[in-house]
Amino acid sequence: MHLDLRAQTLLKALVERYIADGQPVGSRALSKISGLELSPATIRNIMADLEEQGYVASPHTSAGRVPTPRGYRIFVDTLLTVQHIDERAVQAGLQVASPQPQKLIANAAQMLSSLTQFAGVVLAPRRESVFQQIEFLRLSEKRVLLVIVSPGGDVQNRILLTDVDYTPAQLQQSANFINQHYSGLSFEDVRGRLQHELRQLRDDMGRLMKAAVEAGSEAMAESEDMVIAGERNLLSVTDLSSNMSSLRAMFDLFEQKTGLMQLLDVSSKASGVQIFIGGESQLVPMDEMSVVTAPYEANGKIVGTLGVIGPTRMAYERVIPIVDITSRLLSNALSNH
Repeated sequence: MHLDLRAQTLLKALVERYIADGQPVGSRALSKISGLELSPATIRNIMADLEEQGYVASPHTSAGRVPTPRGYRIFVDTLLTVQHIDERAVQAGLQVASPQPQKLIANAAQMLSSLTQFAGVVLAPRRESVFQQIEFLRLSEKRVLLVIVSPGGDVQNRILLTDVDYTPAQLQQSANFINQHYSGLSFEDVRGRLQHELRQLRDDMGRLMKAAVEAGSEAMAESEDMVIAGERNLLSVTDLSSNMSSLRAMFDLFEQKTGLMQLLDVSSKASGVQIFIGGESQLVPMDEMSVVTAPYEANGKIVGTLGVIGPTRMAYERVIPIVDITSRLLSNALSNH
């Protein structure tokens, strides 16, 4: 909906004041801070129109008004002036002695958290489902440990519950067969080939290999990591932790992670900074929460998303450039290694 210049100026002043001190903003305060030469009656009329259009709301206990999710949305989309952030401060935090991607990603989450005093989150790149080699280790009578080593040296373990008690020699033979014939392939490719090639092997060995391929495939699918730093910061944000149901919703978000992963996954398909405002975006589980995200790249290809989780009443003009700069610096760091 189109707002005239006076309404935009008043809405911007109201949102900025509310973000700064968390108190409903009255017409008298607005006439002082907006810089508009308007009578209190005119301001009250404009505020009544903004309320009718759903941009502000009046808490029952106060004569002032607060922004709604819709008010925050028009503020961040059209009224916001982003701050200048010194890139060097962010860059210094990302520089690490060992330039391993995992370390860079953990540092990026930490940086986002410490610069904003909210929670920083990074969805790490999906690992390829290709394996370099596997090993089987007998744990007990019908329990076998599957060890998967990726081309980059990452190691994952899965426990297989088997019908047969395999001897160490059988396990070694099976691992040798898979490593010799399929090393460097994805588990999906191996699954297809096994259908044809297992007839020459004994049935129980074939069953073990099929179980290994299924477990390996699952392990790789689940290996998308999410790094979260600074969740505890959100406990000191009154808007998010003021009552038990808010606290529960917040901890559910961090514990289950699936909703957060879905949100970060959605934002990886868009370019630039995205802002998800609670009460407006179904992906954010709490009305009082916002998530500011941006995708990051490695060698020109989007590989993940990072962002800041905080209250809807956050200093967007500062958080947005921090997220933007961090995504660019992380992209550069990952592309150079």
